Amino acid sequence: MATTKPFSLFTEFDINLFKAGKHYNLYEKFGSHIVEVDGEKGTYFAVWAPSAKNVSVVGDFNYWIEGEHQLNVRWDGSGIWEGFIPNVGVGNLYKYKIFSHHNNYSVEKADPYAKKCELPPNTASVVWEDDYSWKDSKWMKSRGKKNALDAPFSVYEVHLGSWKRKEENKFLSYIELADELVDYVKKMNFTHVEFMPVMEYPFDPSWGYQLTGYFAPTSRFGNPDEFKYLVDAFHKAGIGVILDWVPSHFPSDEHGLGFFDGSHLYEHPDRRKGYHPDWKSLIFNYGRNEVKSFLISNAIYWLDQFHVDGLRVDAVASMLFLDYSRNDGEWEPNQFGGRENLEAIEFMKEMNTAVYKNFPGVQTIAEESTSFPMVSRPTYIGGLGFGMKWMMGWMHDSLQYFAKEPIYRRHHQNELTFSLNYAFTENFMLPLSHDEVVYGKQSILNKMPGDEWQKFANLRLLYGFMYTHPGAKLLFQGGEFGQSAEWNFQQSLDWHLLDYKVHKGAQETVKGLNKLYKTEKALHQQQFTGKGFEWINHSDHENSVIAYIRKGYDERDDVIVVCNLTPMPRENYGIGVPRKGVLKEIFNTDAKKFNGTGDFHNKKVTTEDQTWDYRENSVKLNLPPLGMVAFKYED
Repeated sequence: MATTKPFSLFTEFDINLFKAGKHYNLYEKFGSHIVEVDGEKGTYFAVWAPSAKNVSVVGDFNYWIEGEHQLNVRWDGSGIWEGFIPNVGVGNLYKYKIFSHHNNYSVEKADPYAKKCELPPNTASVVWEDDYSWKDSKWMKSRGKKNALDAPFSVYEVHLGSWKRKEENKFLSYIELADELVDYVKKMNFTHVEFMPVMEYPFDPSWGYQLTGYFAPTSRFGNPDEFKYLVDAFHKAGIGVILDWVPSHFPSDEHGLGFFDGSHLYEHPDRRKGYHPDWKSLIFNYGRNEVKSFLISNAIYWLDQFHVDGLRVDAVASMLFLDYSRNDGEWEPNQFGGRENLEAIEFMKEMNTAVYKNFPGVQTIAEESTSFPMVSRPTYIGGLGFGMKWMMGWMHDSLQYFAKEPIYRRHHQNELTFSLNYAFTENFMLPLSHDEVVYGKQSILNKMPGDEWQKFANLRLLYGFMYTHPGAKLLFQGGEFGQSAEWNFQQSLDWHLLDYKVHKGAQETVKGLNKLYKTEKALHQQQFTGKGFEWINHSDHENSVIAYIRKGYDERDDVIVVCNLTPMPRENYGIGVPRKGVLKEIFNTDAKKFNGTGDFHNKKVTTEDQTWDYRENSVKLNLPPLGMVAFKYED
């Protein structure tokens, strides 16, 4: 038998924190770490397997023979197995061979804390040592202002495997993406990029939402240092990086977290709480302290080691409710008789508290589809502690409204305006995400009614409404240039469409709206408070026109927005305005450069002393067909 030397990175304090669910840097202790013991270089291994009766490390350095390098169980009842193996280093492949006390169960498991994984479909863990020198100190010092709630927050959502591909349908690498994707996002004036899950996952059709390597960037596109290079490149370009994070469920692949040591270690033992019927996956046991430490350490890991600026937390609603996707009899109420998962709620509060305490300049964003209260409110007043929440209601209502033929829209205007009734109950992000362009839902473009001209005019108008509506913004790749087909994760976006004026016009619209959102203070300074919005007229159903004011800290920054939601131009259309002066047009989705008609614009408009919309001053405007027009008072 080969030698495994006794060695530990754990202190008694580490163990106590781990058991209490309060150790948030477990990645510094668990997993594989290159160290030197008694003058000999090698790798220290540590894994949590309390139901194991024997654990050994198998790998390419011992011909995958079990028992060659057995780990030692700690004496303190923590269930941690550990040991030092000489002459094992960067690039060596390994797994843990676990023999359980239960039913003679034995299995080979990948390391839950591995920093690198084998390229799928292979499943071994890889010994890795960080060797990257960050060059983003300027961004890190100032990012608190860039990620603040009163700053523009415009997110480009990307699936790294399908944004763009090379010849023979090959992936772009992290290094290649650091060139092409960074340049594109910067050119398009987005403030942030969001990656669909980059943590290692075995099954491509899961899009990354079925994770097995929580601490490892997927090897599909390169190694961990190369992923850091990509994040660094975004930061040097002044762009924030958000990662999709999935603490809601995990797959049951044999090498993964499920039934790890012959017991329900990471998943809840009660199938009513531990199995997800929609995704056929396992659900974490949020009431187990060691599992909480694992998950919160994972959130901290990406913020600490990879300098990311935020985490978009997937499927929060599925965590919040015990009856999510379950029929009567398939779930058990909590101790108070309610449907809320109290352990998951406490986990989310602890996670957000830990994140903002350690990284005050970042944001956590909840994908939460219900009306659960105070998702984006601080924990100290009873909230879940997220920085923002996806505004699923706005997305659903807006797409439903825009799908209607304009002749019928006068009967449905309330669908479009309803979001303003609750827009300030949370810090909302307006998402047009990947979920809206798959499974037969059609692309955003093809949800729009009418002929080609009307489809693109509607698309530009939808984006104009989105960017002038209160809240942060998120747009999935391809939506910005009017991708015609549904998203296909197995191939590149249809970049050739930009050879056509209609698609180029859509792209220029989004580029222009991002610039408008960033430069006009009224569009972002008070985007999460009612002080930043005021209706002028939301009741002109007959003409399908809405008008509103977006407000900054200074009234001189106010922006007046008018949307004409039909193909009928409106000339000399009157609206009330806040005060006397001269209005200049600062944006028009019907402009020539956006492939609009360019026929209906307003160079400068002087107010009149005529009461309109219950206001003493008013203006007469030319409203383009299916267009959004924005105005600002001249200084």
